[in-house]
Amino acid sequence: MQLIDILARDRVVADLRVSSKKRLLEQLADLLSADHDAGVQRSIFEALIAREHLGSTGLGQGVAIPHGRVASDIQPTAAFVRLKDGIDFDAPDGEAVDLLLALVVPEHFTDQHLALLAQVAELFSHPEVCEELRSATDSQQLFERLSERTLQFSTV
Repeated sequence: MQLIDILARDRVVADLRVSSKKRLLEQLADLLSADHDAGVQRSIFEALIAREHLGSTGLGQGVAIPHGRVASDIQPTAAFVRLKDGIDFDAPDGEAVDLLLALVVPEHFTDQHLALLAQVAELFSHPEVCEELRSATDSQQLFERLSERTLQFSTV
């Protein structure tokens, strides 16, 4: 399973404005559950919050990868958000986070979950990728750049 296979254009948002980490996680849960009912949205939100309580998913350099596993029948799904203004995400370097790639998978997808997280970490380990995403003019360009780079690094 590749990251590009679970990231749809309508789940990529440029210049989102949020007031808090909690509100951001709510917005991410909304994006990740767009094809499902409110109960699934709530499950995803709770999974994201629970994972953050274990420790921040901030990687540093303004990047975070909130993720969780849920008991529902959801398919693996990703969403990407670039914030208008970075927020505190308890990242290890103390920098505000403005680039977030969120993942949700079914509870039993342990190996696939770890593989997807590894792909995301690889993608964002390249500073030029983050620069390209920060300079994208809108959500469409953001999606195109993410798609190109995800394909590039999934074949390495």
